[in-house]
Amino acid sequence: MAVETDDQPQPLVAHLTELRDRLLKALLSILVVFLCLFPFANEIYTFVSEPLRALLPAGSSMIATEVASPFLTPFKLTLFAALFVAIPYVLFQVWSFIAPGMYRHEKRLAIPLLASSVVLFYAGAAFAYFVVFPLVFAFFTSVGPTDVAIMTDINRYLDFVLKLFFAFGLAFEIPIVAVLLIWAGITTVERLKQKRPYIIVGCFIFGMLLTPPDVISQSLLAIPMWLLFELGVFFSQFVTSKDSNQGAEDHV
Repeated sequence: MAVETDDQPQPLVAHLTELRDRLLKALLSILVVFLCLFPFANEIYTFVSEPLRALLPAGSSMIATEVASPFLTPFKLTLFAALFVAIPYVLFQVWSFIAPGMYRHEKRLAIPLLASSVVLFYAGAAFAYFVVFPLVFAFFTSVGPTDVAIMTDINRYLDFVLKLFFAFGLAFEIPIVAVLLIWAGITTVERLKQKRPYIIVGCFIFGMLLTPPDVISQSLLAIPMWLLFELGVFFSQFVTSKDSNQGAEDHV
């Protein structure tokens, strides 16, 4: 006997209307958080730039090379910070839209995966700020010529750190990806273990592409990615593929 979802099918127009409402709620949440954070835009930028400013030589400072940068750069950072803070609610809206079309066993797996993905993304960003930034900036500020003053443009710095924030945030999602691949039946735990050497090489290639051209930052991204892959393989052993779950419930 086939298993039915918890909700009755809806017409296409109803789905589109609900999708619009969910998107509006997600965008509104980002806007509300942005309006709350914007009065503190300069303080937020000061916090984000602290890992570099703490290592600048005496007499050096960050600079703005464009007329509008003192306003636009904190503005852009606050917008990204609002998205960062509102991610749980945005994902909740996504979940509320797709959940009615899922089977019960899919919901039981999706809920912890959704919560874990948020936690891992935040963990990746925190790892970048508290571990990677101090090491990378210490390396950069120590290898330059002694007669060259270090005065980084605030907009260039923001682009640099945002790239690393999202790179490490996404890299920390590897366990979720591994579990989803197993659950969807795309691969198996045994196949992932067999491809471990290629995965390790891929982690270092990924680290090379997404980080500055230095061994420290590349290794600080590649090694956690490898360890997270091993964590994903470990937890994947407790996950049954989607086809197996569906087949078992079809016989209920």
